[in-house]
Amino acid sequence: MSSWSTCDLLFKLLCLFLLVESAVLVHAGVTYDGRSLIINGKRELIFSGSIHYPRSTPQQWPNLIDKAKHGGLNAIDTYVFWNVHEPVEGQLDFSGNFDLVKFIKTVEEAGMWVILRLGPFIEAEWNHGGLPYWLREVKNITFRTNNEPYKYYMKKYAQMIVDMMKKEKLFASQGGPIIVTQIENEYNNIQLAFKEEGAQYVQWAGKMAIGMETGVPWVMCKQWDAPDPVINSCNGRNCADTFPGPNKPNKPSLWTENWTAQYRVFGDPPSQRKAEDLAYAVARWFSMDGTLVNYYMYHGGTNFGRTSSSFVQTRYYDEAPLDEYGMLKEPKWGHLKDLHSAIRLCRNPLLWGVRRVQKFGKNTEAYIYERPGTNACAAFLSNNDTKLDMVLGFNGEQYHLPRRSVSILPDCKTVVFNTARVVAQHSTRYFFPISEFHQNNKQWEMWKEPVSRMNEAQTVYAACLEHYNMTKDTSDYLWYTTSLYLNDDDLPIKRYPAVIKIFSLGHVLHAFINGQYIGTGQGDNLEKSFTFKTALTLRIGLNHISLLSMTVGYPDSGAYMERKIAGVHQVRIQGLNTGTLDLSLNQWGHKVGLEGEKLRVYTQEGSQSVQWTQASGNTPLVWYKRYFNAPPGNDPVALDMSGMAKGMIWVNGISIGRYWVSFLSPIGKPSQSEYHIPRDFLKPTDNLLVVLEESGGNPETIELLRVSRDTICTIISDKHPPHVTTWKRLNNQFQTVIEDAKPTAYLKCPTSKVIEAIEFASYGNPEGYCGSFKVGTCNAGAAQSVAEKACVGKSSCSLRVDSATLGSDNCPSDVTKTFVAQARCVQKGVLFV
Repeated sequence: MSSWSTCDLLFKLLCLFLLVESAVLVHAGVTYDGRSLIINGKRELIFSGSIHYPRSTPQQWPNLIDKAKHGGLNAIDTYVFWNVHEPVEGQLDFSGNFDLVKFIKTVEEAGMWVILRLGPFIEAEWNHGGLPYWLREVKNITFRTNNEPYKYYMKKYAQMIVDMMKKEKLFASQGGPIIVTQIENEYNNIQLAFKEEGAQYVQWAGKMAIGMETGVPWVMCKQWDAPDPVINSCNGRNCADTFPGPNKPNKPSLWTENWTAQYRVFGDPPSQRKAEDLAYAVARWFSMDGTLVNYYMYHGGTNFGRTSSSFVQTRYYDEAPLDEYGMLKEPKWGHLKDLHSAIRLCRNPLLWGVRRVQKFGKNTEAYIYERPGTNACAAFLSNNDTKLDMVLGFNGEQYHLPRRSVSILPDCKTVVFNTARVVAQHSTRYFFPISEFHQNNKQWEMWKEPVSRMNEAQTVYAACLEHYNMTKDTSDYLWYTTSLYLNDDDLPIKRYPAVIKIFSLGHVLHAFINGQYIGTGQGDNLEKSFTFKTALTLRIGLNHISLLSMTVGYPDSGAYMERKIAGVHQVRIQGLNTGTLDLSLNQWGHKVGLEGEKLRVYTQEGSQSVQWTQASGNTPLVWYKRYFNAPPGNDPVALDMSGMAKGMIWVNGISIGRYWVSFLSPIGKPSQSEYHIPRDFLKPTDNLLVVLEESGGNPETIELLRVSRDTICTIISDKHPPHVTTWKRLNNQFQTVIEDAKPTAYLKCPTSKVIEAIEFASYGNPEGYCGSFKVGTCNAGAAQSVAEKACVGKSSCSLRVDSATLGSDNCPSDVTKTFVAQARCVQKGVLFV
C-alpha cells in the first residue's frame, strides 16, 4: 500500500470518526448539571415563550413563532390539552388547532426548541384544568393524589402523548426540538390537602415520567420535593427573589412561568405589567445563576368556544409581548428583545464562569461572572431600591442606576442595556369600524329560543339536580323547570307581588315565570354562589317556573376538583298569603342545553331548520343571524359587542367564544368589548354570523372592526445609554460593538407597511404617551420637519437624538431633553394624503 493510500485511508477514518461524533452530538439529547441544560453537548441560555396551540389557529402559528424568534426567543413552551384531545374516552382529536404534532413541527421548522408540558393537569385558566369531564365519572376516582384509578388514566394518557412524540421523532434525543418535558403542574399548591397520599403521588408521578425514557429532562414547577432526577422549577413574577433554588445542587435554576401580566376574568379591571418590570425580573434571574426563562404568556390568544375556565374571559393574556391578535405589544416586545441580546453577549462567562457578588449597600450589588483562564467577564449591576436612583463605583468607573433596575455589562466595563431605560419603540392599538358592515343591506334576523317547561324535561326528580353532572360539559346551559298551582286564597292580600328567592351554586341564572323573563342573577370568580331575588306576578291556577342555569367554564384548580358542584340549590316563594313556599323538594324537570344548540342554528345547514324573522332589540334568550363580507387587507378582524349583554358568537359555524359585556369591572366598563375573528375563519363574502343573546341587547349596535397597531412612537432621552445590536467576531471570539455614542431613535412599521405621516414630533420636554402627545414648555422647532424628511415614505427610519440633528431648543440646562415622534403607518400602495 502506498503512503498516499495510507494517508487517504487515515483521512477517511478521521472523517468517519468526525461524522460519527457529529451524529452522536446531534442526537445526544439533553442533560443538565447545576449550571444549565446541556443540549446536544452544549450549554445553552434558554429564552422561551408560552404559545398555546388551541388558543390560536394553524394559519397563525408560523407568524406567531416567527415573531417570537425575532423577539430573541429560542424556545416555545406549550401545555398539552387532554380534554380537547380526548373529549370522550377513547375518541381522540388532533385536528385543526388541536394538531399538536403540526404545531411542534412548525416550531422546529423555525429552528427553535420546544418545552412540552404534559400535565395532564395544566390549570392554565383552561376548562377543568385540562382534565376531560368523563374522568370525573370513573368509579372511586380522586384527582391528583395517590389514587389508583386516577394514576391509571394519567399514565395511560401521558404514555400516549410520549409515544406520539417518539413516533414523530420529536424529542431532542431523536434529533427533534423537544428539550424539556413537564409532569404535573404546581402541585405544591394542593399537596398538603392530601397529606401523605400527596407526597406519595409526587414520587410516583416523577418515577412514572422518568420511566417513559424520553431522553430529555423532566421538570415539576413549584414542586420543592420533586424526586430525582426531576428538576423543580419556579413560577411567578420575580423568581430571582422568591425561588429558594433547586432541591439538589446538581440541578439548574429554571423559571417555567414568568407572568407577563395577569389573566383576566369577566368583571376584572385591566391588568398591566410594564416592560421595565419584566426586564428587571429577567435580568436579576440571569444574574443569579438562572439560565432558562419562559414568558407566560408570550402570546395568550383566544379562548374559542367553551374552553376557558370559571369566569375567565375570552381574550387571554392580551398584555403579553404579542397581543391577542398576534401584533407586537410595544415596547414590551422590543424591550425584551434588547434584553435577550444583551444577556446573550454575556453567554461565555455566564455559562462557563465563576460568580462572585460585590455588595455596595442594602439595595445595591454587582453579580460578576469571570471565566478562569480567560479575560471573559460579565457584570450585572443591580439597584433594588424602589424609590431612589443610585450611583455605583465599579471597576474604577461611576455607573448611574435608576431605581429598581439592572445594568448589563458584557465586558465588565460597558453598559449595553439597563432594564429601566426603554429604547424600543411604542405602539398603540386602534379598532376601526368597517362602514360596509352597515351599508350592504344585509339585515339582522332573529329566532327566539323557546323557554323550556316541565313537560319537555329529559329528567324529572324531586329536587334540583347538580349542574355539572347533568350537562357533562356538553353545554353551558341547564333548564330547571317546575309547576306551581295556586288558588285565589294563596295569592297575597291586595295582590302585592310575591318574591322568588333562588340560591345557586353558580355561575349565572336567568329566571322566567309563565314564559316571561323576570331577571338574571350571577356570581363572580371569587364567590360563584349567589342568591337571586325578584318580585314576580303569579296567577290563579297553574304557574310555570323555568330557570336557565349557566356555567361560565369549569373550575381549573384546587384539591378535590372532581367533587365541585354547581347549579340551582334552593327555590322559595315568599309573600304568599299562605306563607313562604319551599319548592326545593318539588318535582323538578331538567333539560340539558338549548334547542338552538341541538339544531345547530349557528351553522348554514342548521340555520335553515328554524323560521327567522326581522330582528328587534332587547329581547332575552334569542338567536340573531346575518351575513357579512370580510374587510379587505390583512389586518386582524374583531366584533364590538358593547351594545349586547351576555352570550356566545359563531362565525361560519365556528364559536369564537363567550361574550359578557354587561358584567362591568369596578371602573364601570366591560372587561372585554372586542372579540377576535381569526382571518382564516372568514370567506371573502357571505360569512354567517350568529349571536346567542341571553338577557337582552340590540344587534344593530354590533360593529365589525379592523384592528391595527399602525400608530408607532419613539421616546428617547438624550441621556439614554448607547445601544448594542450586533456582535463582531475578532480573534475568533464574539465581542460587543457599540454602534454609536449618541442615543438613536428608531421607528419601524409592521410588515408590508410604510410611514404615511409623522403625526407629532418634539425635542424638549414633551408630555403624554403614544397616541396622545403634546408639546411641553420647551421644544426644538425643527424636530417635526426633520422627522418627516427622515421617515415619511419609508418602512423604517432612525434619527440621532441631539441638537445637531433635531435643531436648537430653548430648554434650561438642567432639563433632560427627550425626543418623541408619533408616526402613522399604512399598507404599501396607499396614496398619501
